[in-house]
Amino acid sequence: MSFIQENWLLETPLARELYHDVAREQPIIDYHNHLIPEQLATDHHFANLHAAWLAGDHYKWRAMRMHGVEEKLITGDAEPRDKFRAYATTVPHTLRNPLFHWSHLELKRYFGIDALLTAENADYVYDKAGEKLRSENGGTWGLLAGQNVRMVCTTDDPTDGLEHHAALAKTDCKTRMLPGWRPDKALLIDAENWRKYIAKLSEVSGVSIASYDDLLRALSKRLDHFAAQGCTISDHGLSFVPNVAYDPELAAEVCGQTLLSETFLAPAVSAQTFTFTLLVDLARMYAKRGWVFQLHLGALRNNNERGLRELGPDTGFDSIGDFPQAAGLSRLLNTLDNTSELPKTILYNLNPADNAVFATMIGNFAGGGIRGKVQWGSAWWFLDQWDGMTEQINTLSNMGLLSTFIGMLTDSRSYLSYPRHEYFRRLLCNLLGNDAAKGRIPGDKAMLSELVGNVCYGNAAAYFGVE
Repeated sequence: MSFIQENWLLETPLARELYHDVAREQPIIDYHNHLIPEQLATDHHFANLHAAWLAGDHYKWRAMRMHGVEEKLITGDAEPRDKFRAYATTVPHTLRNPLFHWSHLELKRYFGIDALLTAENADYVYDKAGEKLRSENGGTWGLLAGQNVRMVCTTDDPTDGLEHHAALAKTDCKTRMLPGWRPDKALLIDAENWRKYIAKLSEVSGVSIASYDDLLRALSKRLDHFAAQGCTISDHGLSFVPNVAYDPELAAEVCGQTLLSETFLAPAVSAQTFTFTLLVDLARMYAKRGWVFQLHLGALRNNNERGLRELGPDTGFDSIGDFPQAAGLSRLLNTLDNTSELPKTILYNLNPADNAVFATMIGNFAGGGIRGKVQWGSAWWFLDQWDGMTEQINTLSNMGLLSTFIGMLTDSRSYLSYPRHEYFRRLLCNLLGNDAAKGRIPGDKAMLSELVGNVCYGNAAAYFGVE
């Protein structure tokens, strides 16, 4: 029998009532993830549990490497069943890592498997899950519907055609999929392939890009294309926001020079000025369109050069960075707010040392009659585990308003990751139940039920305009 029972992680009677009576049945709005749109548009059926659960999941890959599994059984050319056996061998050694909770919760919720995953039952689990995945309701539509996922927002480059979003919109799929605008490749002018990317953007947009103004026109045309497919959310994954001034003249000069050169030749501060200036100009476009502005900050990516060279990016070699965040972020938000062009904004930090910085930053730019206009986003990546989410909620409660928080997202590439919302909801209800039991807050079920319902679903639905 699994250790995951009805009242798992719920330590007080009130916590159990809040979870089972309120949180459990709330729909899910997953406003940031890395799902593959084609897989949802086609109601894709995964061939086996490895394809659905391990392929592309760098969380699991990192754990397997640390356990001593050879790369052939992680990302190499071994058979899918053998790779799954290697993960099953690893799982018992992930105790106190969130993967231990997530893995067993996912096996139970999607496949009804209660047993602890081990090397001994790996083939049984693999075969039973495979039968479900290949069944009529085992495709991506059924996987999301079974978890009551109402909306997902993918992460898409401005050059993407979004044909799969358009195709899904014409079906009767119960889950709505919207694109998410991610223009990082346009922002990072000192990247090796920036000129090549701009050439592609020029082709897709139909705008000949020979200047900074041309670049803005091309991006604006692509924004219109995204808006036509229902997009209302942007996202930006940067190490930090440069603490430099908004300077369109210097940005234009650097842009023009780089378009004419084989490589980036300007000083680093010029690249930062370009990034900051384009970020401001994009955010102003979002504000005009009523879009949400997301910033994911703090990752130190591709630490292992050999891993990057052999396997590519997003394969498990990223970590938390210790970049300065406060001054640049403050300057960006202030630049936009100063001209009343700050859109709804969500800020995510990866370094837990920045928790208080982000929790207090959001209060600086609240206003406009918009409830929770600037959000400190849910604990992200390395922090979306029990301690990280608890600390984020506690800090937000102390320095902001938990009542306006828009709650959990998956940031995942997997269609099997949605029980993470259940994990978050159990944690939230347990925190409130324990506080009430200790006399820290009133044990008023109606008051707490409103809070739980809003944080789990209502706030996000209002923030993103989900009907």
